[in-house]
Amino acid sequence: MPEVTQPPHKDGDFFVDYESKVFEDVKADPGDKALVTFHTVAFEGSIGLVNILNAIRLQRKGYETSILLYGPGVTLGIQRGFPKLGDEAFPGHLNFNKNLERFMKEGGKVYACRFALQALYGHGEPALIPGIIPILPQDVLDCVLLHKKANALIIDTWTV
Repeated sequence: MPEVTQPPHKDGDFFVDYESKVFEDVKADPGDKALVTFHTVAFEGSIGLVNILNAIRLQRKGYETSILLYGPGVTLGIQRGFPKLGDEAFPGHLNFNKNLERFMKEGGKVYACRFALQALYGHGEPALIPGIIPILPQDVLDCVLLHKKANALIIDTWTV
């Protein structure tokens, strides 16, 4: 049996080089827009959280950034908590809520499809995190088209 002679890792150790950035730090030009769409179920994978964080980063880089929740993506924008709304049942339980609230507080807009909200997931508009703008299902396509006409950066997120 080979003997392990390497000392164990400890808190504070680095495993990779966190300081050598390969690409320039891109900032938005005046008027640049971004749209991040979500057609993904809350808690079914990491993409919901990752792209909310990407939207926050785009906003901080100067892009006028919007998030579009449609289909199962509306589940990211629902108020949660247990046993009461706002109570975090386990660490990370409210990560979508907290990060969407932070995004909106920093000037981002979040839209949620009313059809998916009610017809697919049985929620009404009062179930949305305050600040999320409910839209008609016909607005989903128009939101994307308006961003496309504005030459916006569009990140489409789909999970199946």
